[in-house]
Amino acid sequence: MTKTYYADKVFTGEEWLQGKVVIVQDGKIVDISAATSLAETPAEKYPVIAPAFMDIQIYGAYDRLLAVYPEAASLHKLYDYCSKGGASHFQPTVATNSTEVFFACIDAVRAYRKEGGKGCIGLHVEGPWLHPVRKGAHLEKFIHSPTVEEAKELLEYGKEVITMITLAPEVCSKEVIELIRSYGVIISAGHSNATYAEATKAFDEGITTATHLFNAMSPLQHRAPGLVGAIFNHPKAMASIVPDGFHVDFAAIRIAKKIMQERLFVITDAVTETTEGPYPHHLAGNRYESNGILSGSALTMASSVRKLVENVGIDPGEALRMVSLYPAQVMQKAHTMGRIAKNYDANLVMLNNEWEVLGLVTA
Repeated sequence: MTKTYYADKVFTGEEWLQGKVVIVQDGKIVDISAATSLAETPAEKYPVIAPAFMDIQIYGAYDRLLAVYPEAASLHKLYDYCSKGGASHFQPTVATNSTEVFFACIDAVRAYRKEGGKGCIGLHVEGPWLHPVRKGAHLEKFIHSPTVEEAKELLEYGKEVITMITLAPEVCSKEVIELIRSYGVIISAGHSNATYAEATKAFDEGITTATHLFNAMSPLQHRAPGLVGAIFNHPKAMASIVPDGFHVDFAAIRIAKKIMQERLFVITDAVTETTEGPYPHHLAGNRYESNGILSGSALTMASSVRKLVENVGIDPGEALRMVSLYPAQVMQKAHTMGRIAKNYDANLVMLNNEWEVLGLVTA
């Protein structure tokens, strides 16, 4: 079946095109062409069509935190939340917890896929191999350095489900890092007290990205540049950021963007209200707190775009890349996602001029 989608402006991930039709067939983009006749113009026209967004760190939605309710139903709700915010794909995340909870979340992803659930890239395991000094809202009772045997047990159980692990590189041995990479899992440096030298070495040796820049990591200081300084200076290291104005001041995002350019991308880090489990998240204005500590955002990817444009002053096209193309690059999916181009998967978001979601097309 062939469908056409018409917009005043189409952002391809590289450039803005005026008055174009995006033609989709069997889940693939087959052409982007001018609407030369009324017969080619659909009844509904959108102000903006852009590549659909991708959120690679989000914990739950609609009062169903995945770690508390590790079942397919929680992931269906999470997909609904993400899609309403313009994200066709998401990476559910579970914070530092017990092995039993990690395994249950792995089972939930498998069940969700078996039911035909859409958009789930895989599972992001954040912790427990972190530095306790940079634990943030994570519970110290679970935090520890891993043995090779422990890492292998998790990776084997989570084979083809775990797609990312956030860890503090300074608490993990070279053998553990190499083992994780051998399973094709992306490693993100986070909740880390690494020195500048330790962090730079980790990036040089294959860690490709970092989790929520500035938050829960050794800061940039003039005599101790820390993990933040290593991220800024490394030519390839990418990093996520939470652009709600609470996790990071908008001015700090502006500074980081000037330094990192295309290496900086967005996550929502969104949680949901819950009174059960070790992390009781409560909405405090426009953010969440757990045990009195900032624990997550109330963002969607679409609201992130709006804040990047309006509060940080980032160009709209670049803001759209930060929620689509750059996360796709981190997850090694930029060959099929994050752009509107021939033979790419047809993942499209329709927006108005205030960056609100009007519709979503998924491959």
